[in-house]
Amino acid sequence: MSRHLQRNLPRQHDDDDDDEESLPRFRRYEAQGTVRQISFYLSGEIGDPIHYTELLYTLRSASNTDVIFLHLNTPGGNFDTGLQIINNIAASPAHVITILEARAYSMGALLFLAGDELILHDTCQLMFHNYSSASIGKGNEQQAQVLASSKWFDKVMRHVCKPFLADEELERIFKGEDIWMDSDEIRRRLHRIQKGEPSTTPRKSRVRAEPGLEKKSRK
Repeated sequence: MSRHLQRNLPRQHDDDDDDEESLPRFRRYEAQGTVRQISFYLSGEIGDPIHYTELLYTLRSASNTDVIFLHLNTPGGNFDTGLQIINNIAASPAHVITILEARAYSMGALLFLAGDELILHDTCQLMFHNYSSASIGKGNEQQAQVLASSKWFDKVMRHVCKPFLADEELERIFKGEDIWMDSDEIRRRLHRIQKGEPSTTPRKSRVRAEPGLEKKSRK
C-alpha cells in the first residue's frame, strides 16, 4: 500500500524543475589583456648602430601583444645600422608598423618595406639606389672587399625589396640607376602584391587601404 500511495503522491520537486529551466544554456567568460603601443621616430640620416640600441632592445624584448610604430622621414644612411634594425624587426614578436611620413631614401626605403604593416600618406617618396662605400688597403684587398660587399648588398636587396621591386628593377639598381616613386606608385605596387598578380610571391601579404593610407603585413 505504501508503494501505491508513493506512486500517486504529487511531485515534490516542481520548484526545482522551474529553477533548472531558468538556468542559461551557456556560460560567458571574458579575459582582458594589455596591448602596448610604442612609437619611434627615425628622422634624419641613419647613424651608427650605437644610437639605436633602445629601438633594437625594444624590438627584441617586446611581446606578441605589443604594437611598435616606426615613423620614417630619412634620406638613408648607415647600411649596417639599417640592416640590424631590419633583422630585429623580423625577429621581433611584436607587430611592427612602418609609417612613411615624408621621404625614405636608400636604406630608409628598405626599412619601410621591412614592416609587418606599411602605412603611407598621399605626399611621400621612396628612392632606391646602389650602395656607396670607401675602402682602404692593398689593391687585392680592396677588390675582395668590393666583391664581398656587392654580393652582400645584392642578397639584402633581393630579400627585402622583392616583390615590391621586380628583378629587372633590381638589376637596374645594381648597374647604378636610381628608382624614384611617389605615393601613387607605391600604392599601386602594394595593391598588386595584395592581389597576388603573376610574378609576385609576397612575404608580406595583407594590405589594408584607407584614405591616404596603405598597409601591408608580413605575417
